[in-house]
Amino acid sequence: MGPFEQLQALVAEDMAAVNTLIRTRMASEHAPRIPEVTAHLVEAGGKRLRPLLTLAAAQICGYQGTHHQLLAATVEFIHTATLLHDDVVDESDKRRGRPTANLLWDNKSSVLVGDYLFSRSFQLMVETGNMKALGILANASAVIAEGEVLQLSAAQDISTTEEIYLQVVRGKTAALFAAACEVGAVISDAPEVHAKALLAYGDALGIAFQIVDDLLDFGGTSATLGKNIGDDFRERKLTLPIILAVAKADTTERAFWQRTIGKGEQREDDLAHALRLMDGHGTLDQTRQKALDWAEVARAALGPLPDSELKSVLADLADFVVSRVV
Repeated sequence: MGPFEQLQALVAEDMAAVNTLIRTRMASEHAPRIPEVTAHLVEAGGKRLRPLLTLAAAQICGYQGTHHQLLAATVEFIHTATLLHDDVVDESDKRRGRPTANLLWDNKSSVLVGDYLFSRSFQLMVETGNMKALGILANASAVIAEGEVLQLSAAQDISTTEEIYLQVVRGKTAALFAAACEVGAVISDAPEVHAKALLAYGDALGIAFQIVDDLLDFGGTSATLGKNIGDDFRERKLTLPIILAVAKADTTERAFWQRTIGKGEQREDDLAHALRLMDGHGTLDQTRQKALDWAEVARAALGPLPDSELKSVLADLADFVVSRVV
């Protein structure tokens, strides 16, 4: 049994309650389109890693109540809302190996149902009565939106640096991982040192997770990704493998990146050429190593927490996240 399956097993009872909450709260008495759209995505086979992290963090910190279940459902609703919005922004046609909601219905439905899920998430977190947890998740929601807007301005600009890329990743991905972990500690009234450790773990895990996703876009399989290989290139997203390649590019190579990413003038063989350039400069290997480095940061962050089976599983989970590219 791998670390993800171990994590699922250790919080299985709580996760069953969270799944019931998700199904119950995504319903709408007056707008049947809402459960249709949400069910399409929520039931599409996602790992629900973020709510699992909330439950694990609470369990590590000795929590005995049920409010962590509300927070875990909140985290999943926030995540699902961002996916619905992302697919509209990116004009995607595949998510988790299935047609996207905006393709099956329309952009309006995806945006409005995403808004509904954001609203539902705030209803759920308010029910805990914990203002600190509410503040953490509200802040994460704002940071996620900020990260997405930053990505809009950074995308297609080949002068985008690795530092800006990390800002985007910390916003659009790592912020929710970090908040998911931190609120599990906060709802448990855990010592500040434990809450900070879990926050740092979630942040590093989220960064590693996104770097791996970006790397797989150039070297994974459609089955692994749940989307088409090379989508990021076709959508002119400046992810880390390209940013590192641009930094090493000569004049001719830089002109290629400016044409394909900066101007969006792409030809049939451009993806293959982009892969050759990245391979030639070793930027795919560099990206892989950076993912491994962030996974190690995540493992080390758990140091202050008391030893337990769950702590060991979370440490192994950091390796699992990057195992797809090693």
